[in-house]
Amino acid sequence: MSATTYETVVVAGDFITIDLLVWRRFKRRTDGLVDRILMSNPELAVAGPYLPVGTVVKIPIDAPASGAVRVEAIRLWN
Repeated sequence: MSATTYETVVVAGDFITIDLLVWRRFKRRTDGLVDRILMSNPELAVAGPYLPVGTVVKIPIDAPASGAVRVEAIRLWN
C-alpha cells in the first residue's frame, strides 16, 4: 500500500462545493474522493454545502497502482 500525499487547495470563490473542487482538479468523477476529503478535513463537515472563501482543503492524491485507468463502455443502442 502506498502512502497518501496531499495537495492543498484554498477556496477562492463563492458557491464552491467539495464535489466542484474534485471536478476542477481531476476533470472527472472520482468515486469515494469526497468522503476521503471529509475524513482528511473533518472541519469541512460543519462548513455547510458551500465552502467559505479562504478555506484550506487537503485533497488526497494517490499514485495509480498500474498507471492504467479502466473505463467501461456503455452501449445505449444495439
